[in-house]
Amino acid sequence: MKTHKSLLPKVWEFENLWLAAQKAQKGKRRLPEVYTFNADLETHLLQLQRELKAGTWAPGAYRDFTIYEPKRRLISAAPYRDRVVHHAVYRVLEPIFDSMFIYDSYACRLGKGTHAAAARYTQFCRQAAYVLKCDIEKYFDSVCHDKLLLEIGRTVQDDGFMELMKRIIESNNSRQGAIIGKGLPIGNLTSQFFANIYLNRFDHWLKEDLRLRFYIRYVDDFVILHDDKRYLHQLRRAISGKLEELHLRLHPKKQNVFPVSEGCDFMGYRVWRNCRRLRPSSGYRAQRRLKNLAKRFSEGEIQIQEVRQSLMGWIGHARHCDSKELRESMFQSIIFRRSGVAR
Repeated sequence: MKTHKSLLPKVWEFENLWLAAQKAQKGKRRLPEVYTFNADLETHLLQLQRELKAGTWAPGAYRDFTIYEPKRRLISAAPYRDRVVHHAVYRVLEPIFDSMFIYDSYACRLGKGTHAAAARYTQFCRQAAYVLKCDIEKYFDSVCHDKLLLEIGRTVQDDGFMELMKRIIESNNSRQGAIIGKGLPIGNLTSQFFANIYLNRFDHWLKEDLRLRFYIRYVDDFVILHDDKRYLHQLRRAISGKLEELHLRLHPKKQNVFPVSEGCDFMGYRVWRNCRRLRPSSGYRAQRRLKNLAKRFSEGEIQIQEVRQSLMGWIGHARHCDSKELRESMFQSIIFRRSGVAR
């Protein structure tokens, strides 16, 4: 395995920090801390550069909040200047590790994503009769810091860079209720990328040692397709044992074997061999969201540009499946109008 040295200077290069700041601010320029940082961008980037060179940079406190869609999750937002560092680190690590990932790992990778994963599943389910669908229980909370650092250290031979990795990874220890030595905060770009690194050897075990053709993973959600149902049941037990080596376990209620003809909930869709539809829960959430946006627009809380921006992500997701009639009916039934405007 090729090892990489002298990575830390690449992180603190001014151009790398500047490009990282451009990525970190995307969609967030109006936030007060981003506006303040950008108001004197060069000064702030030079200060970060000095701290990274001297080894004095330290993560700030996280801001925790809970989201409820599509399910209840605790999100931890790092201070903006820390997110710039995360992007700077990602820009250095991504080209090194991406070449080591299997083709069918789809999270946080250029040219991949949920739509590509769903399309790949469609391709695979036309070539196999059964699917094993699994979810790792509390994946981000369960990642072992020592094992993750060891995995990164197999490729990176740079003490200064590894110290920076340790500070970013162990920043989770400061979060309220965190278990020391475990967990990655949901919300960090680095957490998503580290999640791929942590399971990379597991991916290669399935693809190369077990020679599985039809395997797809997106963070902690993965599917394996095969013509032999009994083999998939046996494989599930082997997978449980392999994950234990990483201090992980399969979700007890999300490790099922079933015919592909039943359709599979994957990447926000219900997928069959010849069609793909939105999951009903996704449609209901979208309707509630649309009504809420219409209400806020009517009361003057938001502008029409913000409405469009808010909806574009969901529309883009819905367009990747058979949802034309649903989209038309939703947008015909809800009217955006300011309060007091005559009909």
